[in-house]
Amino acid sequence: MPRAKRGTKARARRKKVFNETEGFFLGRRNKYRRAVETLHRAWKYAFRDRKAKKREFRALWISRISAAALQNGVSYSQLIDRMTKANIRLDRKVLSEIAITDPAAFTAVVKKSAEARAN
Repeated sequence: MPRAKRGTKARARRKKVFNETEGFFLGRRNKYRRAVETLHRAWKYAFRDRKAKKREFRALWISRISAAALQNGVSYSQLIDRMTKANIRLDRKVLSEIAITDPAAFTAVVKKSAEARAN
């Protein structure tokens, strides 16, 4: 049976790792074991931070809505409660965009939710 040296397979595997670690610092870019360790850590951080990014944006939207709601004389929690009771179904992302780009429309949403509460 002929001897199998695996040169091309190993080189291909290493090349794949080194392409991913391009731009890393010192041996983390060109020493295979350190590159693999760093790459695995980078993947962990990327996975974690994709989840954290969603939380951070939601918090940003809520703070924007809260600020706009306070300008209209209602707290954030009261606004969300009134909108739920009025069956106004706007998510926080859209609501914050409305608050920033079109304050008059946001005021209309606040008034509409207040009317539904009064009825």
